[in-house]
Amino acid sequence: QVQVVESGGGLVQAGGSLRLSCSASGGIFWRNTMGWYRQHTGKQREPVADITRLGRRNYTDSVKGRFTISRTNAGHTIYLQMNDLKTDDTGVYYCYLRNEGSSTYWGQGTQVTVSA
Repeated sequence: QVQVVESGGGLVQAGGSLRLSCSASGGIFWRNTMGWYRQHTGKQREPVADITRLGRRNYTDSVKGRFTISRTNAGHTIYLQMNDLKTDDTGVYYCYLRNEGSSTYWGQGTQVTVSA
């Protein structure tokens, strides 16, 4: 069973930076995608960024140029460097791992709060 654990959320002022980390362990396929979703209070979970095992990255438009997703050479830990944070970035950030052609596994979520 795959386990996904996030860390690194917190409170920051607008314009500041945070780095989220996420590690996965267990039944991980070589071909997989890891990434982040976020959920604002009262809204649906939305994608933020993802990265494949081969390093291909995708970002939602609202974070392009501000957020950077990366992963370790071993491939099972990812980071989300978030710069120039805005109040709209506030939410619970969930990390996931999706084994290609198979299941998706989620972390428990980490709160990011950006104050004005």
